[in-house]
Amino acid sequence: MNAPLSPSILNTAQALRQISAAWDDDIVRQLTDYIAVPAKSPMFDPDWAQHGFIDTVVRSAADWVLAQKVAGLTLDIVRLPGRTPVLFFELAASSGAAQSIAASADSIRATGQNDQTILMYGHLDKQPEFSGWRSDLGPWTPKYQDGKLYGRGGADDGYALYAAIAAIQALKTQQVAHPRVVGLIETCEESGSYDLLPYIDALKPRLGDVGLVICLDSGAGNYDQLWLTSSLRGMASGVLKVEVLTEGVHSGDASGLVPSSFRILRHLLDRLEDSATGRLLPELFHCQVPADRMAQAQATADILGAEVYKRFPWAHADCGGASQSMLPTTADPLQALLNRTWMPTLSVTGVEGMPDLVNAGNVLRPFTAFKLSLRLPPLIDAASAVAQLKALLEDNAPYQAKVTFDHAAGATGWNAPSTAPWFEQALNAASQSCFGAPCGYIGQGGTIPLMNMLSTGFPKAQMMVCGVLGPKSNAHGPNEFLHVPYAKKLTAAVAQVMAAAALH
Repeated sequence: MNAPLSPSILNTAQALRQISAAWDDDIVRQLTDYIAVPAKSPMFDPDWAQHGFIDTVVRSAADWVLAQKVAGLTLDIVRLPGRTPVLFFELAASSGAAQSIAASADSIRATGQNDQTILMYGHLDKQPEFSGWRSDLGPWTPKYQDGKLYGRGGADDGYALYAAIAAIQALKTQQVAHPRVVGLIETCEESGSYDLLPYIDALKPRLGDVGLVICLDSGAGNYDQLWLTSSLRGMASGVLKVEVLTEGVHSGDASGLVPSSFRILRHLLDRLEDSATGRLLPELFHCQVPADRMAQAQATADILGAEVYKRFPWAHADCGGASQSMLPTTADPLQALLNRTWMPTLSVTGVEGMPDLVNAGNVLRPFTAFKLSLRLPPLIDAASAVAQLKALLEDNAPYQAKVTFDHAAGATGWNAPSTAPWFEQALNAASQSCFGAPCGYIGQGGTIPLMNMLSTGFPKAQMMVCGVLGPKSNAHGPNEFLHVPYAKKLTAAVAQVMAAAALH
């Protein structure tokens, strides 16, 4: 019979002191150097291999891990031909030396219940610069101010490797038992992780029997408690291009006879989206929200209230001398959570064929192209959605215009497996110990393709998907920051859950 769970086997206060010192004395400096390197993901830097920025951050991270001299930990930089590199580290299980867990460890060894592996995940590639940064900030000019480390990639997701090693070090310092641990840090996540599956296949013999995944690449509803991500939206993307001419012509001569490529493009998008409400029209992009996720969303709405939508940097308009804020699609906290986690939504994230305003003459343009990003509910198959989207946009083009939907890609979302009692207890204990509040559950609108791969490959594994991207942290946009006080507590919470996993 297994020993009962004892979440207190790790002295969390001591661990938090050690981890906080590591962040203050070393990790913030390491991440400052990391942010300064424009290690953009291959989608945004096709010449990444020649530029060498990804190799630079990988090598620096590897050197740092090795310099920590974690007893028993080995690390490799793994490279497959033509693919971005990954970092892979491995640490054998330890039975620990603390007398308070000796009997439990003996029981676990006797019953053979402690042979599973913890897989820790993060990534080192980054999104591109984007515009709108504060005058004193920039994507590659890190700045540490008021507990926030500003710059591209620190929170999404450069911190993950450093937090993982700091959590392991806390366990080692207290000689607390831990299961076998492996780490997989990729450099293609922001491009859809298309390089990751070949590495998982190549490394499968070394991964082992994964019983717990700790993914440090997600968000938080606030900075007051531990948050577990319960679902992730998928994505279908591509470039929709409408061509009407082989070259631009005088608008006074041609308009009214040559249809505008922009108008045709709008017409095509009307097939997909109700522009008045933002609802996607084809039902094939929708799914029913599971009852347990609905209940969790209601609980989270009760915790966060209006902060669900107030946390965004809304524009303001001057209306008769009074400032009027932009409104969200809904002010109902529950519906707001569902809209950003379980409802399909279309965004236009890029455009070609339009000159800058200062260079916009009276010319009817030959083409318009939009980069579309369609967020999909967690249960919708991305490959099917991409195929349906392409057919919907390309078929029966108005005026027989040349319409193409190219560079199409997709990633299926993820719905977390049921939470085992020991895991739920460990999460709540860790959140109470580190934050003084119970663990919260929240769906995220982002996509982490790895989670679906791991759920398929390890269907019995528990999934601790969490991260530091809380209110106003603004991943992918201007003024992205890493909330260091939260990151410290999250690191300690991860260590406590790892310790609890050893007793499961």
